[in-house]
Amino acid sequence: MESIIVGIDVSKNRLDVAVRPRGEVFAVERNAAGLESLVARLRVLSPRVVALEATGGFEIIVAAALASGGLPVVVVNPAQIRSFAKAIGQRAKTDPIDAAVIAHFAEATKAEPRPLPDEATRLLADLVARRRQIIEMIVAERQREKRVTISHLKKSITRLLKALEKELASVDTDIDDAVRASPAWREKEDLLASVPGIGTIIARTMIAELPELGLLGGKQITALVGLAPFTRQSGQWRGRSFIGGGRSAVRAALFMGAMVAKKHNPVLKAFFDHLIAAGKPKKVALIAVARKLLIILNAIIRDNRPWQTA
Repeated sequence: MESIIVGIDVSKNRLDVAVRPRGEVFAVERNAAGLESLVARLRVLSPRVVALEATGGFEIIVAAALASGGLPVVVVNPAQIRSFAKAIGQRAKTDPIDAAVIAHFAEATKAEPRPLPDEATRLLADLVARRRQIIEMIVAERQREKRVTISHLKKSITRLLKALEKELASVDTDIDDAVRASPAWREKEDLLASVPGIGTIIARTMIAELPELGLLGGKQITALVGLAPFTRQSGQWRGRSFIGGGRSAVRAALFMGAMVAKKHNPVLKAFFDHLIAAGKPKKVALIAVARKLLIILNAIIRDNRPWQTA
């Protein structure tokens, strides 16, 4: 029996669908009726996996509808899809072609379905994202405050800063209440915070925005976050390695953790010092620490065991 793989290209108003290995392509509208017909049609096919590309949030409702319909869903990294399209020589770009490339990628990489975050986890992710936005606004206003010399403008900035700081405190309370209300989250937070370098904010960011933590292997989780290095190479020429794509908010939180861990976590401090002694640039060494930190956190949640130095 053939293994059916489905790729879906998600846009604002339409879903283009490709089915491998049958070569079937079709499209539905991205609305309630379209999603209902899509779920019914895919159920008949009994696919091994249905792959969607992350498209700035448009894919969330689609993924939720497919998952609630009992279909095996995975949301794939757009950067990986673009690299795969180049690798197979697919230069033309239309929505049906993109859907076919997504299906081909899922088939070639043997992509596995991943559990979607539940409603509570999505709410926590929204709260964490809002906290991050407020902090960015506070930082921007403080920078403006340094440059402004006109008195009434300074007062305006001061008023806005007070309002933002009040809102930040309110969001922090909402996040704290959400975590305390879930025994599973409290346990995860305690496990993650047992690692030197991981504080409450980083732990909660991981819980909210990386629900796959502990469910994937080391290579998979680093690729998902965008910490897996890839190298530009052509013939005998080999360029530098880069990181990118993935979940930028999680990556930023891990860099914050790595900055602390390279000083106060005995294992990661030794790892960082070894890389520096070997001639690695500090930025490269910090990325390596962040990657190693993620692998450690993944193992801690997988094994349900707190940090141990020995």
